[in-house]
Amino acid sequence: MKKIVILGGGIAGMGVATTLVSKGFDITVINKDQYYFTGPSRPLLLTGEQKYERMVRGYEEVGKKGIKLTVGSVYKIDPDERKIYVSETTSSTTKEVSYDYLVIAPGIIFDGSSINGYDKWWWKNTTVYDLGRVNVLKERVWTKTEGNIVVYAPKAPYRCAPAPTETAMLIHTILKYRGIRDKFNITYIDANDKTQPPFTADIVSQVFEKAKINLVTNQEIIEMNDKEVITKSGEKYKFDILAMLEPNRAPSFIKDSGLGDDYVDVRSPQDLRHPKYDDVLSAGDVAKLPFPKNQEIAFESSLFAANKIMEIEGISDKVPVQYAFVGWAYMGNLEGKLETYSLQFRLDLTSKPPKPSKDPELKKEYTLQKDNWEQAYLERLFSYKNI
Repeated sequence: MKKIVILGGGIAGMGVATTLVSKGFDITVINKDQYYFTGPSRPLLLTGEQKYERMVRGYEEVGKKGIKLTVGSVYKIDPDERKIYVSETTSSTTKEVSYDYLVIAPGIIFDGSSINGYDKWWWKNTTVYDLGRVNVLKERVWTKTEGNIVVYAPKAPYRCAPAPTETAMLIHTILKYRGIRDKFNITYIDANDKTQPPFTADIVSQVFEKAKINLVTNQEIIEMNDKEVITKSGEKYKFDILAMLEPNRAPSFIKDSGLGDDYVDVRSPQDLRHPKYDDVLSAGDVAKLPFPKNQEIAFESSLFAANKIMEIEGISDKVPVQYAFVGWAYMGNLEGKLETYSLQFRLDLTSKPPKPSKDPELKKEYTLQKDNWEQAYLERLFSYKNI
């Protein structure tokens, strides 16, 4: 029985695991936590429209299917010897794991080290991407009574493209609900020439204008202190609340193992093997793909990775998959009601050039659709519903 080791128990990792567990493989998932915390709806934690208990899943139910779980942090890969080194596991201090196939899907790291002053003033920053920091951001937005708020998106690609604009609009919604919106100045700074994803930028710009959010593009933050952020062009923006997404990259052990620099190198979006190693594949945000980094792409890439392993092993029953998805962006509520409206968009990456489309009308229905979509993924990959 061939042994498949999967680094990461998120959408991509569990997509591979649940697809291949019934195909006669010995599957081990290595994850840093004993639980998974879903990402797309995290911004709604700010308004209270989402709850933590609906977003977290354990691995026990998929364990019944034969998937093994090792809890620990990977610090080294030796692809020539087919070995992985894990620290702080539940059973030992360090552990050496061998494999026949390795699928790398640990997600990405938020790295503020390129921002001067970040090491000292990191605690001034928050984001919706981390379950601890989103809680801090919520506390600050709900208790502050006046001041300047800065929201920032780094250069693409980064995880979940709409999340920074979602953050800005949900902050507006909360302040409007509290009756103190006029006491705050909200500035949205984007290192890209358009808000992300770019084909929704016109709608975002229109909504920002109605919400009186200052939109600044093509400005990369390179420095911060306790009161302001500074861009590469020298512009300074004061803040009392900062929600700055740090630049994204792969975990350090990827580069240290010679598998890629910022992300893991792959042969093509459909062939996710490393260019040098037939038995090393990657999927999800960590893979170097020419696509947005989001949950749909993570899952679709996991199916391509699983199909490639089955192809190599002579298993004919591949799963159907293509790179195309429907997405939603939370756009808050301009009137200040804690009922979020959303923008729906589509992107077909099978066409050349990729074909985007969107519904310019914001709807509460789309917020519900996004929730149903997220919950369906969690049930599919972790084998149980939230009660």
